[in-house]
Amino acid sequence: MPAFTFEKISPPAERGPVPPVANKKQRGAIIQILDRLAEARVKRSLKKEKDAAARNSHAD
Repeated sequence: MPAFTFEKISPPAERGPVPPVANKKQRGAIIQILDRLAEARVKRSLKKEKDAAARNSHAD
């Protein structure tokens, strides 16, 4: 006699289509803010690279 048995689990029932996002406007605003933050971060990193390159060229 086995020490344990497996219980059969039925698959989840179909619920139908996924409801649309409640407030698209707010999500758009959040994405815009994130885009601005990412853009500022890229600009800062490019500026740091430029400054480092300028310092290295003056050191020669």
